[in-house]
Amino acid sequence: MLFSELIPLCTQLRERNWHITIETSGTLYLPVSCDLMSISPKLASSTPVRQGAGAWSDRHERDRHEPSVIRRLLDEYDYQLKFVIDSPADCEAVGNWLQLFSQATADRVWLMPQGIEPAELQRTADWLIPYCESHGFQYCPRKHIEWFGPGRGT
Repeated sequence: MLFSELIPLCTQLRERNWHITIETSGTLYLPVSCDLMSISPKLASSTPVRQGAGAWSDRHERDRHEPSVIRRLLDEYDYQLKFVIDSPADCEAVGNWLQLFSQATADRVWLMPQGIEPAELQRTADWLIPYCESHGFQYCPRKHIEWFGPGRGT
C-alpha cells in the first residue's frame, strides 16, 4: 500500500482473473481491487527496542496504529487479521485491539507465533493453539521457517 502504482497493477491482474491478496499493516489506504485484504496490525510489542533503534523506534510507535484506515479496510474488503504473538500479553493486546473494531469477527483473526527457531515456535504453539481454539481464532504456523530456516527470502 506504499505505492500508488499498486492501483493499476491490481486492476490489470483482476482483468486477467488472478486472485489478489494484499498484505498490509493497515496504516495506509489505497482503493485497490483485491480478493482479500490481509491486515497485519502491529502491536506495541513490535516496536524496535534494540540499541540504536532511535528514530526508527519513535517512527514505528507513532505510525503503527491508524484506526481510521483499519475501519475503512474492514468495511470495504473481504479481510483477515493477522497478529504476531510473542507472549500471553500480546494475546491480551489483540483482545484490546479488537474491542476498537466491532465489525471484526473472531473467525477472521489469525495468530502467528513470533520466532525464528523451530523449537521457539513450538514452545509458543503449545499454549497459543489452545488459546486460539478457546477464543474462536485461527492459528497460523510459520511453515516457511520450519521448511527453509530463518534466512532472508523465505
